[in-house]
Amino acid sequence: MRLSALVPLLLLLMLGSASSSAQPSPSPENAVTVIHAGTLLDRPGRPPRRNASIVVRNGRIESVQDGFAAVPAGATLIDLRDRFVLPGLIDSHVHLTSDRAGVQGALAAMTENSPLRAYEAAWNAQKTLRAGFTTVRNLGSPGGITLGLRDAISRGWAIGPRIVDAGSGISATTGHGDPNLGLRDELRDEVGATENLCDGADSCRRAVRRQISRGVDVIKIAVTGGVNSPIGLGLGAQMFEDEVRALVETAHLYGKRVAVHAHGADGINMALRAGADSIEHGTLLDDESIRLFRQRNAFYVPTLSTVNGYVERLRANPDAYTPEVREKIEWRIGITGQALRRAVPAGVRIAFGTDAGVSLHGRNADEFLLMVQHGMTPMQALVAATVNAADLLGLSAEIGTIEAGKQADIVAVGGDPLADVGVLRSMAFVMRGGQVHRFDR
Repeated sequence: MRLSALVPLLLLLMLGSASSSAQPSPSPENAVTVIHAGTLLDRPGRPPRRNASIVVRNGRIESVQDGFAAVPAGATLIDLRDRFVLPGLIDSHVHLTSDRAGVQGALAAMTENSPLRAYEAAWNAQKTLRAGFTTVRNLGSPGGITLGLRDAISRGWAIGPRIVDAGSGISATTGHGDPNLGLRDELRDEVGATENLCDGADSCRRAVRRQISRGVDVIKIAVTGGVNSPIGLGLGAQMFEDEVRALVETAHLYGKRVAVHAHGADGINMALRAGADSIEHGTLLDDESIRLFRQRNAFYVPTLSTVNGYVERLRANPDAYTPEVREKIEWRIGITGQALRRAVPAGVRIAFGTDAGVSLHGRNADEFLLMVQHGMTPMQALVAATVNAADLLGLSAEIGTIEAGKQADIVAVGGDPLADVGVLRSMAFVMRGGQVHRFDR
């Protein structure tokens, strides 16, 4: 392995050491924490309970009890009697390496080295955790940066949410994930790494195996064009059916789930027929899409927050995007939420995902407002960010609810999110795996 490929991981190890003073110390064996919750939504989808206690031992939930339990000698009490307590939130679609996009993002990608991007990813991870998102699914980052960050966090060397990582997203040549898009010819061989590209079924099988060999948790593929693709090639299918089927079948052969970037209905339906586990964006889903979602029991991840990123950047700089991209962005802003309004009453399973990176990291909870604006109840939105997202990630046995045996991923806010989801944008308390990362008293 080239030394340059090791730099991001080595940097993350250094970052973890430098940040050790800010990271909570490991809990001593058999350490007990008792949380008194004024209101507890321990299982989103069911009514909350009043005046309850959560007993945490060694990073896991030992019990959930009615009333304010006595605190054993030597145990720590966390008083949240004036707070609304719920499971740690899950964002099923992020890109931690950056939230600079458009022309600014393209310039950064050309001028900043991998060590600096690793620092940025770690910074974004901390912002995400402090916002109450204790688990994320990172769907595509260059150079193995977030794979290294995932492992550094799991070892306690860096601070951030639990990461389920896709490595590099797979694309066809000239597809949404082709790093050569928009580059002048002289730069293609120098800049445009193509290890994530595939053309033809055999090539696509190799591309999946290449990502699996890197230790990824999930496979991400781009089946249609993308809004942020730096040339105007539309948003319909950009892979053939045999390629999509080869990608999905190979991932499933190795026990990996498949997240599919797809806007156009042709690409959405092709991916669902092939057995995709989730559709990301799904902007133009149609009646056949709804039927296939329900038949395949697949998840829809709407990523509505992208529009916040677009609007804010354009407000600050009307030339933040090239004309080809600007045209697609204006279309996306106008159509956002229409697909969700169709999917929810049809019984499609929804998982929370923001596409943070296009929108700003640490602002993930803005998605709740958009979900409610476009047809979901506050409880449905919370289920999407806990129970459903845990199911999508294959982590229902570990996270998503506050139950005995699960990871002690617990957050709290000052208001009632079932009445106003906006209160989720102001986290008062964040615990991940039994360690407190935020407590605004």
